[in-house]
Amino acid sequence: MIETFSVALWATNLAVPLNGIGAWAARVEERLAAAKAEGADILVMPEYAAEQWLSFAPEGLAPHEEIPWLAARAPEAYAAVAPLATRHGIALLAGTLPVAAESPTPGEPPYLNRAWLFLPDGRAIAQDKLCLTPGERDPKAWNLTTGNRVEVVEWGGLRLATLICLDVEMPALASLLAPYDLDVLFVPSMTEKLSGYSRVFSCAKARAVELQAAVCAVGCIGAALTGKKRAGNTSGAAAYVPCEEVLGHTGTWADIGPRDRVAGPGPVLMARDLPIATLRALRRGGAEVWPGTWRAQHIQVIAPEAAGTAVPGREPVADLT
Repeated sequence: MIETFSVALWATNLAVPLNGIGAWAARVEERLAAAKAEGADILVMPEYAAEQWLSFAPEGLAPHEEIPWLAARAPEAYAAVAPLATRHGIALLAGTLPVAAESPTPGEPPYLNRAWLFLPDGRAIAQDKLCLTPGERDPKAWNLTTGNRVEVVEWGGLRLATLICLDVEMPALASLLAPYDLDVLFVPSMTEKLSGYSRVFSCAKARAVELQAAVCAVGCIGAALTGKKRAGNTSGAAAYVPCEEVLGHTGTWADIGPRDRVAGPGPVLMARDLPIATLRALRRGGAEVWPGTWRAQHIQVIAPEAAGTAVPGREPVADLT
């Protein structure tokens, strides 16, 4: 039985310019090989790591043109990095790439924000973002559509899943995943402000408690160098575990604090030897107070009818249960 699992989390610096997809793939391979040499089982990149490609985009792209331009290059990028996991014997979660929807729903935007998990056995597992920010939904900005499924992946005796950025802030998703005995949850993210970083990483830590699993989050730093000023990004990397005495009390296994600029390609956090066997023992009754997978169907809420909770201009979040 697997005892531990080591994760390399690359907080990618988007401000490093590139001259093409080949240069991006070469940098990914360089980091993947280094992570393997350090003993990692997987390298995890952030949400919208592909935004770095805008450093070689045509000048003058409007916000609503960026996603189509990035998505047009996604097949080349996929082909470049898909073989790397098998070549180096280490898994790769290559951040997220905007992609064209295979069967777009009429009336919905034709692009998705998709994470790709490449495994050394040759499998490639797609995970689309399920809950979008206002900017991702804005027709005048990135204008994306949502996914509608979460895949639990079995690999090397582990059970893994990915939730992208805002998705990890949705307690309903944690409740949905709770019965599936997850070992590790990955959270690639992109957050412009310290407030966004704080939301995503705080919720990632909460999910570790709720799922009695390891949760590994990583975000972008800085902004792509283009011909126009762009909002930067503030983030870091962290690996969380349940707040249990046997795991050191605090729930933080390893972390790099938030920053809005760095030199070079960005820091890599090595979260070594995540205690998989211990986590499984906790889920099977060894936790101090955790009662096991707990659903609230039997709870009745007694309260006045809610009023004034709708946000003008925003549709309610879809019920994924």
